[in-house]
Amino acid sequence: MSLRISRRVVLRTGAAAVVAGAALPTAAARAQAPSKPRRETSANGWPIQATKDVDSQVWTRTVSGTGLSVPVSIGDAETILLHVVRRFHYEIEQIPSIDLTGWQPAAEVAKGRPESNLASGSAVRIRPGSRAKGGFFPLQELVLRDILADCEGVVRWGGDDDQVDESLFYIALGPRHKRVRTLADRFRGFERKPGAGAGVSVDFLAKPRRSRADALARAQRTR
Repeated sequence: MSLRISRRVVLRTGAAAVVAGAALPTAAARAQAPSKPRRETSANGWPIQATKDVDSQVWTRTVSGTGLSVPVSIGDAETILLHVVRRFHYEIEQIPSIDLTGWQPAAEVAKGRPESNLASGSAVRIRPGSRAKGGFFPLQELVLRDILADCEGVVRWGGDDDQVDESLFYIALGPRHKRVRTLADRFRGFERKPGAGAGVSVDFLAKPRRSRADALARAQRTR
């Protein structure tokens, strides 16, 4: 009797071991299993797009009231970057269509650098031929600083980067960051509110606006 019990126990234990072995693949088997590829991102964490205007998150959008268009990531980045372009066009200088570019293929931009954000549609270049430091008159830079302050740190200017690129404006936070959505919602609200948004006369020399702009400039320059 005890022998039978022993044999049953052995058989049950062996069967359990076989099942467990089937349920738990070896380390070698796990290593050979295909893994889900990670989506490549630009420097700011936005997903790089292989194309524009077809099978992509990047589409060419019109910059209202300017006659310009630029390929950007649709949604929040689109709303924010078009606001920057419009204010630049209205308040700094008019932008010829040849001087505004957006999305570019990843192979054409430096990987890991801020300009890689162009490949995800989360950046634009304004006056791409003027990348070196000192491309703006002092009054123009005051307005530019006011535009950046209007974006509450969500947009960064390449003129403040270690490797200066004064033509580059890009989203400084990731696509899921709450501040990106909050700013985009505020700018979208301007479309429904007369007398607000880009193109409206702004006293960028007013003390509260200057203080806000100067504080942001100091913070971004010391990153």
